[in-house]
Amino acid sequence: MSAEDSSWRTPEMENFHTRFSAWTPFSNKSLNRQLFQERVALTSHWFDLWTNKQRQEFLFAIFLRCTKSQLRFVQDWFSERMQVAKVDFSTVLPRFISLYIFSFLSPKDLCAAAQVSWPWKFLTEQDCLWMPKCVKFGWFLPYTPTDNEYGAWKRHYVACVSHLDWLTPREAAAIYGTLNEPKTEDEELLERQREKCLRKRIWEEIALRNKELFKVRPPWVSGTCCSSVLKPRRQPRLSQTVRERVGSHEALEKQLVLTSLEILPKRSNISGSHSYPLLSKKYWHGVHKNDDSSSYALRPHFILISSRIPAYEMVVESVKAGVVSVVYEHSVTLESLLYLIEKALDGRKAQSMGIFSDGDSREINLLQGYKIGVKNLLRPEVRDFWEKLGSYVATEEEGGHVDFFVPLGASVLSDWLGSQWGKAPSSIYFCEAKLQTWSSFADFLEETLKTVRKQLYPLFKELQKSISGRMIGQFMFDTMGMTNILNNQETAQALADRLMELSKEDSERILQKDSAEKRTRVVRELLQSERKYVQMLEIVRDVYFAPLKAALSSNRAILSAANIQILFSDILQILSLNRQFLDNLRDRLQEWSPAHCVGEIVTKFGSQLNTYTNFFNNYPVILKTIEKCREMIPAFRTFLKRHDKTIVTKMLSLPELLLYPSRRFEEYLNLLYAVRLHTPAEHVDRGDLTTAIDQIKKYKSYIDQMKQNINMKDHLSDIQRIIWGCPTLSEVNRYLIRVQDVAQLHCCDEEISFSLRLYEHIHDLSLFLFNDALLVSSRGTSHTPFERTSKTTYQFIASVALHRLLIENIPDSKYVKNAFILQGPKYKWICATEVEDEKFLWLSVLRNAIKSSMEK
Repeated sequence: MSAEDSSWRTPEMENFHTRFSAWTPFSNKSLNRQLFQERVALTSHWFDLWTNKQRQEFLFAIFLRCTKSQLRFVQDWFSERMQVAKVDFSTVLPRFISLYIFSFLSPKDLCAAAQVSWPWKFLTEQDCLWMPKCVKFGWFLPYTPTDNEYGAWKRHYVACVSHLDWLTPREAAAIYGTLNEPKTEDEELLERQREKCLRKRIWEEIALRNKELFKVRPPWVSGTCCSSVLKPRRQPRLSQTVRERVGSHEALEKQLVLTSLEILPKRSNISGSHSYPLLSKKYWHGVHKNDDSSSYALRPHFILISSRIPAYEMVVESVKAGVVSVVYEHSVTLESLLYLIEKALDGRKAQSMGIFSDGDSREINLLQGYKIGVKNLLRPEVRDFWEKLGSYVATEEEGGHVDFFVPLGASVLSDWLGSQWGKAPSSIYFCEAKLQTWSSFADFLEETLKTVRKQLYPLFKELQKSISGRMIGQFMFDTMGMTNILNNQETAQALADRLMELSKEDSERILQKDSAEKRTRVVRELLQSERKYVQMLEIVRDVYFAPLKAALSSNRAILSAANIQILFSDILQILSLNRQFLDNLRDRLQEWSPAHCVGEIVTKFGSQLNTYTNFFNNYPVILKTIEKCREMIPAFRTFLKRHDKTIVTKMLSLPELLLYPSRRFEEYLNLLYAVRLHTPAEHVDRGDLTTAIDQIKKYKSYIDQMKQNINMKDHLSDIQRIIWGCPTLSEVNRYLIRVQDVAQLHCCDEEISFSLRLYEHIHDLSLFLFNDALLVSSRGTSHTPFERTSKTTYQFIASVALHRLLIENIPDSKYVKNAFILQGPKYKWICATEVEDEKFLWLSVLRNAIKSSMEK
């Protein structure tokens, strides 16, 4: 624009100068207000013509351009003109406050609240609300809900409530009788006399039992008067008695222990009608309760599984949740089997019972010596067994039934005879998919066994002929005598010829011919296994050592030279040694014949095992170095993540590959034993093989000792870590023997006799028995909110050397059971176990440990 054009502008024209827009003057306020109102009206007219979506987009664009103060103005305008009268507190308050509010509702109100809205339904079905209501009545879930599962406790509560037995007062009176009925004077007098006689009889039995216990006491009882032994004035006599008892003869000690075992009271069942023998751990395979519930309102299903069936572990794993399963040994008795069933049911009746055992369609091989069939079903002991077994199952009117599973006679999942429940009995107890897997696996095992029997039958038949020939010859020599045989030269010659045929033809033909062939096979197996072992060591060299060494040489080091030396120097020396051993075996097998020897090669290898010694001594350092470098060096962590558990490494990591040297010596022993077994006694290689086996066996014992020391050290470290305030436990040749949980008691008055003393439970203790000391710690239990599991904590109290520990038994009375006294130089503890067996076992083990400690 030229100067002439700008010269004619006046101040009035300047008033119309615009800001931000040619149509909005900033100096003339009246004109500015007029134009603003016109544009607002125009925008409002456009806003009325727009659709709902267009209006929302316009408002969104406007709100994005607003400042915080302008947005606050909009919020205040809405709060003044549109006040909120009702709001869902569960959407405003934090979730834990909403759950706390809902926790005051009853189960019926919670179910009603769940129908209000989806947020309320989600909150009112939380397990933290329903679990206390179930636990209050003793209803526990038979499984642990997953992290993403909710509503399990509510469903369990509804199921338990729906199965409750409700009785009216009249029905309860008809079944259980009326309480607090008035009695006549004669009835009350007769009842008092009966109670008096019963009380007198009980006291007589108690006095008789205490008298028997006083005559033959356990070996840890010291003096005649137990109360006065622990007083300071009598303490020297007690220690002297302990020393005399420790130095007693082993035969007398054994006799006392056996006598104390014989006087232990026998166990009786719940009904008290019969006493079943206790089962040792050899015959106890375990009671598997998949239902943790302590509620007896629901009758569980029960399955009895024989350990004789093939792969019975898979059958146990296929049992459904809520079904009580018992695995029993085939060699137990009928009474022991009933004891197992009774202990598993724990006073309850089973809704149904299944017996999973081998047999066929004609008889069931239930136990050793008891094949249940038509012929022996009416025998007294068998009939008594079935009658007692039937008493543990609900009656037929209540839907109770007994199912028999004979897997080797027919398919477990086939059709069933007399099925009245609408489904196969196997679906009641087992997960059918898992049971089908077991069935296929069992069929495969049977086919494999048939093939093995077919191949071994000729060998066993020839061996039977040889043994029978030798038995005939021995019988003839024992009955006829040498004189009669010499007089009958023809008979002697015939017997000699026959025995020679049976012994030489069979043994020489089988042993000489087959031994050479089997010896060759075993040596080839040794070569093949050594080749695989060397390949695993080469994986460590090629996949891990070579790249790390190359990165170090290229100035892009992942690990330092010192760490690489620590990790791989010993394993590379082992690789070099076994590579040489493999080459020697390969050269010998190329020109192999029955006369060749392999023992000298193994003996030479066994004389160079110092290389392995260096590796095993540094093995803990190697593993710690790997862990430390993985934590502190990101490049090494990435390197391991890229190379561990790949196809090249056989899906193994570096620590797993380093396990192979320790496992290899077990394979060496097995293979060398097989080579020596098929090597004749007169063979030249026999002596070298024996020497090689001794070398490998000696070195394997060294490895086992190292493993045992490391495990014992880790065990002591774990104990020291869990006990708060525990001193250092790691000492040479120290190991843990037993841990016993006891209750610490306090006697109110120690001046009176034991039978009248009163005790109170003051603490829970845990006794850690080592081979040289006894560690005493207090035991506490802490619970986590909304969790069923608890955590046990330990606090160190004292440690007493075993040779300074005094023990005394406390006889059972009506005020205390299973109690004993432990006294050290400074402390004394009155302890009690839960059951009598624990007390006897603990004191026996403690006494033996004290004896061993004092003999050192």
